[in-house]
Amino acid sequence: MLVNRTNYTEIVKQLSEGQVLVAVSKTKPAEAVLELYELGQRDFGENYVQELCDKQAALPADIRWHFIGHLQRNKVKYIAPFVHMIHGIDSERLLEEVNKQAQKLGRTIDVLLQVHIAKEETKFGLDEAELSGLLDKASAGNFPYVRIRGLMGMASFTEDAGQVGREFSFLSGLYDQYAERHSFTVLSMGMSADYPLALENGSTMIRVGSLLFGAREKTQ
Repeated sequence: MLVNRTNYTEIVKQLSEGQVLVAVSKTKPAEAVLELYELGQRDFGENYVQELCDKQAALPADIRWHFIGHLQRNKVKYIAPFVHMIHGIDSERLLEEVNKQAQKLGRTIDVLLQVHIAKEETKFGLDEAELSGLLDKASAGNFPYVRIRGLMGMASFTEDAGQVGREFSFLSGLYDQYAERHSFTVLSMGMSADYPLALENGSTMIRVGSLLFGAREKTQ
């Protein structure tokens, strides 16, 4: 077995109606994705464009592929034809590029705006002012081929549960502030180490990898 079926069953049990598990399959073989697929999982997340394209071509067509990594603008065109959702929109220029590629294809691409909530400077994301400005432009019709489904954020990498909880609570508050006005349905936060805390704070989508597939393979 390439996946931890016990962990998968336990995580799924903890989800309420409307909450989604994205199985993070980055660096894992297609066979592992297929094993989880056969248990009923349909939402999978990838961090690398080439790996995502390779897996999408090789695996069942009804898989919903989520791009969850830091996306470079010049690579949007490769995933635009099939991606189910792009999680990490962290700049207006990236959103413009997704809109442009979606227009070429005649489709609407679902995205999440990434908010910087962690203490680490290495994390990507919009601040509150940038988020507000981008949503105003979206409301004005600047990105007609993009549908902003909600917000995404990554908490600090720390064992301080109090800090992580505060960061999730902050993002949840921002989500509540904008949700009704912008028809949000997705608050994506929580990974293998902190997803229970994220669910407590209102997350509707968690991204779990190592609990399902084991430790990530090191890339060169």
